[in-house]
Amino acid sequence: MSERVPTFTAEQVRAAERPLLDAGVPLMHRAAAALADVIRAELATPDTVVTLTGVLEPVIRETPVALRPRVLVLVGSGDNGGDALYAAAHLSRIADVDALLVSERFHVTALAAAVAAGVRRVDLPEVDDAVRHYALVVDGILGIGAASDPALRGRARGAVTAIRDDLRRGGRMPRVIAVDIPSGLHPDTGVADDAVLAASVTVTFGAVKAGLVTGRGPELAGDIVLVDIGLGPALESVEPAGEASVSRIVTAPTD
Repeated sequence: MSERVPTFTAEQVRAAERPLLDAGVPLMHRAAAALADVIRAELATPDTVVTLTGVLEPVIRETPVALRPRVLVLVGSGDNGGDALYAAAHLSRIADVDALLVSERFHVTALAAAVAAGVRRVDLPEVDDAVRHYALVVDGILGIGAASDPALRGRARGAVTAIRDDLRRGGRMPRVIAVDIPSGLHPDTGVADDAVLAASVTVTFGAVKAGLVTGRGPELAGDIVLVDIGLGPALESVEPAGEASVSRIVTAPTD
């Protein structure tokens, strides 16, 4: 059952995050843990259960190798890529996870954690023409930090275009999970060009971004899952940009 929630602009969300980040609150780790839980549920493994409060609780159990799904994580240079890499580290317990870095820059600590957990770093030639063999593709290229012009460029654009074309040619389509917003979608206006992977599910952090429900947002975002990372008090006095329906709200762990 869907729930109506307010939407906010990228700047409003960044302003709400700022005092928490300044205080040392680990928002990235909260977001990544919740993202991993949502992906576990999407993979339909017994390693995640949903509590009566709507919080996804992981069950600590290894998945037999023969039954492990494959997950491809697309990693950008900023915090969005860090979220995706830390989530990949969580997921390596129950899936074979490949990380495709689409920028020379990346979150060094998050990549180290992912590799230490067993995530495999891959290049585009290894992914090209094989995307349909993944159970899920996780889009962690761009978040709201690129609000001024979120259009993908360079290696990121080439990777998304190649993967999108492979998916269109193939018969089987893996589900795409967008981290916060589909990369290339403007978080305020919903404007996007053709170099965007349409998501089955968008896992958005702190608040629903206005662009997910305006412009091309509804076409590209799929179902929206809102992760509560603790921005509620800071956003209470802020005028929302609008309203959105979300498929569910989950609470990120605070440990």
